[in-house]
Amino acid sequence: MNIRTETEENEIKYLSPYASLSRNSKGRLRPEEECDIRTCYQRDRDRIIHSKAFRRLMYKTQAFIYPEGDHFRTRLTHTLEVSQIARTIAMALRLNEDLTEAIALGHDLGHTPFGHMGERDLNRVVPGGFRHNEQSVRIVEKLEKDGRGLNLTREVIDGILNHRGSGNPSTPEGRIVQLSDKIAYINHDIDDSLRRGVLTEDDLPKDCTDILGNTVRKRIDFLIRDIIKNSMGKPDIIMSPPVKEALYALRKYMFENVYKNLRVVSDKKSYETYLSNIYFYYSDNFSRIPHEYQQHYTNDEKRETIICDYISGMTDRFAIKLHDELKLQGQEV
Repeated sequence: MNIRTETEENEIKYLSPYASLSRNSKGRLRPEEECDIRTCYQRDRDRIIHSKAFRRLMYKTQAFIYPEGDHFRTRLTHTLEVSQIARTIAMALRLNEDLTEAIALGHDLGHTPFGHMGERDLNRVVPGGFRHNEQSVRIVEKLEKDGRGLNLTREVIDGILNHRGSGNPSTPEGRIVQLSDKIAYINHDIDDSLRRGVLTEDDLPKDCTDILGNTVRKRIDFLIRDIIKNSMGKPDIIMSPPVKEALYALRKYMFENVYKNLRVVSDKKSYETYLSNIYFYYSDNFSRIPHEYQQHYTNDEKRETIICDYISGMTDRFAIKLHDELKLQGQEV
């Protein structure tokens, strides 16, 4: 019995006509023999979960660096929450849950240490800038498995690359992840900010909470239901205009009052130039980059790309330890 073939046939019978069927995938960059148990998207999901980059998400900041308490989100728990929200929407719309899950689990693999602040710091000094979605694709295509990459399907790579707000995913499953990412990080970062004492519910803009709800749980449930209601039976993933406007206004509030305002989060300020300091150090001492990263340096790769590979792959604790060790060794950082 070929279980994969049976699953693919069930997709044809059950899923929406707008769903991305596994058997219709555009395939991988390097052709492979199909598995007799798992569909191509199920294999992608498993490859991402077993990757080193996925494990490192456990020790990367979501909103707060080294917070006191065990219940603050990390980049890994953010990823799992995005996956849960996205799968709920995909299931309700009868779209491909496996593809949705694979994109969600891989969307932040290339994120820097120190969350939004770390990406902003690195983007400021790298020629051409740094974008974590592009780095996530680089990880799955070139860096994992000693340079062989994970060889994911084109649909998963497209979803990872285009999950940011300016992106335009080619599949409805990718568009679900794009919205689910915002729903997750806006609301759970509010939750962590409430726990940390940085915000109270009363601080949030009332014109937003009057529409979306006045608790984290209510907002997430309301946003999921709005997307399902407005997307049912349609070829696109849609949020109603007033709800979308309220969500983006809430996102703007969080960027202005939490992500960009270092003064409200005292433990962030000492790390705000750590990644740029490390970047400049390795720009002057490129030969000290570990071999596993240097081996990717060719005539087609710029040095700054290799340095970004190394830095973006660091966890928070590794970046802090490295920065402090370089200073202790008398190096100019």
